[in-house]
Amino acid sequence: MADTPHADVKQLSFERAIEELESIVKRLEDGKVPLEESVAIYERGESLKRRCEELLRQAEARVDKITTDASGHAVGTEPLDVQ
Repeated sequence: MADTPHADVKQLSFERAIEELESIVKRLEDGKVPLEESVAIYERGESLKRRCEELLRQAEARVDKITTDASGHAVGTEPLDVQ
């Protein structure tokens, strides 16, 4: 699991969120987690999944903003305000 398993999901990078999400999936698949803990980590997993989806949408929007010159080379991006 990530170094800070109880870190605020909204502050996690995509890589940290996906790492923790993968750890949660593995623990749930193993089936050795007590019911109450399973529910709690499932809920956290849902939050992590939403965070990853949000970050992917932001990245996709940034990529969509890349402009190209006549030869197809990226020449810059427009600022993206995702807030």
